[in-house]
Amino acid sequence: MSVSEAEVQRLFEEARALLHGHFLLSSGLHSDTFLQAARVLQAPRVAEQLCSALADRWRSAEPGVVIGPATGGIILAYEVARQFTARALFAEQRDGRMTLGRGFYLSPQERVLVVDDVITTGASVRATGDLVEALGAEVVGVGCLADRGGGMGLPWPCRGLLHLAPKEYRPEECPQCRQGVPLVEPDHLQARGPGAGSGANP
Repeated sequence: MSVSEAEVQRLFEEARALLHGHFLLSSGLHSDTFLQAARVLQAPRVAEQLCSALADRWRSAEPGVVIGPATGGIILAYEVARQFTARALFAEQRDGRMTLGRGFYLSPQERVLVVDDVITTGASVRATGDLVEALGAEVVGVGCLADRGGGMGLPWPCRGLLHLAPKEYRPEECPQCRQGVPLVEPDHLQARGPGAGSGANP
């Protein structure tokens, strides 16, 4: 299913999943843009549409397994795997390292696509890909709904549906902090319905 980048951005904006303001990212950086991909994935038909478009970018790789880091990659891994009739796995952090639990396994030489909802620094997908390779399987690539620039530094090809270049700052260099703009932790954002504005104030 072909979906343009403009259409993907429209779906994010309609779901209030693309926010503008002053945000604390999981990396510790501050940014003027935040993507709450879980909001766009809460509609199963939209999730199917996006994951079908993502799967189309990797048809020729013929992955037999799709894996995503918890928690952002869980829904994505399941739906993309369904498009391929592949197995769907997720990796999770335990004692500071990425692992496979819950009876999941990878066999040597299996072809694996790593997916995540949003790539910011690339740390989660890199750790997941490293785990796949440590278990003897092959990473065919990385797919994501949105790439904030972190996909460029990965050792595997990365293909996303939406590419953004938001401004990101270390806390001590953040101009919005100097201006006294309140810093928002995205997990503390109030839910907003379809009729609400798109601002990021909690």
